[in-house]
Amino acid sequence: MPGGGTVAERLAEWARDHYLGPVVTLGEWLSYQPPKVGGRPSFPLSGPGPVSHRHRARAIHAANNSFRPPPRLASFAGRPLPGEGTWRVAAVVHGEPAIYVTYLRASRVYSSYVAGIAVLNQRLLKFELRPGVEDPGSGNWQALPDIAPGTRRGLVATFNSGFKISASDGGFYLNGVTAGTLTDGVASEVYYRDGHLAVGVWGRTVRMTPDVVAVRQNLHLIVIGGHVPDSVNSNIESSWGATLGGGYYVWRSGIGITRSGRIVFVYGPALDVRQLADLLQRAGAVTAMQLDINPEWMSFMYYQSRHHPQDPKPINLLPTQSQPASRYYSTSSRDFTAVYAR
Repeated sequence: MPGGGTVAERLAEWARDHYLGPVVTLGEWLSYQPPKVGGRPSFPLSGPGPVSHRHRARAIHAANNSFRPPPRLASFAGRPLPGEGTWRVAAVVHGEPAIYVTYLRASRVYSSYVAGIAVLNQRLLKFELRPGVEDPGSGNWQALPDIAPGTRRGLVATFNSGFKISASDGGFYLNGVTAGTLTDGVASEVYYRDGHLAVGVWGRTVRMTPDVVAVRQNLHLIVIGGHVPDSVNSNIESSWGATLGGGYYVWRSGIGITRSGRIVFVYGPALDVRQLADLLQRAGAVTAMQLDINPEWMSFMYYQSRHHPQDPKPINLLPTQSQPASRYYSTSSRDFTAVYAR
């Protein structure tokens, strides 16, 4: 199977595509390990310095007049650890902070597990949907399934997309071509010609217009009008995806938008759907949706250009994610989002 990934990951995908899903599910049940109760994180929550001191100083100065960091986030685990919930600059564009990131624990019970949170400034960034060679597969997408050499200048972030389209309850649209069916009522990321991204409900708050270049649908909203609906607690596997071993607490990712138009991305281990929604809400999202789940599909990378603007260095936001930072520098089997400087 093209598109990289571990042998186990590729074998499982191949098996599910060839009517061997029950065998894969059995293997997942047998190998599933529930999250550990208690403990402390395996890495410091103050995080590495993602930009140089010079750039950070410029960014902090610029933030006084432009893209200020959100307020420090309170930990769901109680007393915060050093650095927990404190925002730091992960990317600078034109001397201004373009991405803030932080770490936050989502549970008092599973206190050793940490979620990564990123807030992205749409005024400085533009978002592109990229196809995967397996999902959505072949088509005249007019977009690459990787971040190839020669297309990396200005790259500041990449992150994973949603479920396989056949399991997303909706469809995938890119540059006039559709896979699946764009379905009313389904949560949708909508990408526009001017580079900005919207998150909403297809046919209600977002819809097809001449300015839309891409749409990625996945399930239903998990934050609506700034509130977490009770539906996040219902029919977990049938509504929010089959998890490894049938456990509710697994790797999950989600995306949302704040009232002022900032994009919020959250991902991490040992999360149920409500915890994912609560993290997005706490980071300021008023509208949000779940993306993919389970460890092999999770990724958020930011990029440092420094002395190599044509080949920036990718860095994983969460050091515990399974996928390497260079994931999208190779052909991807699944679709994803690339974020560039304007």
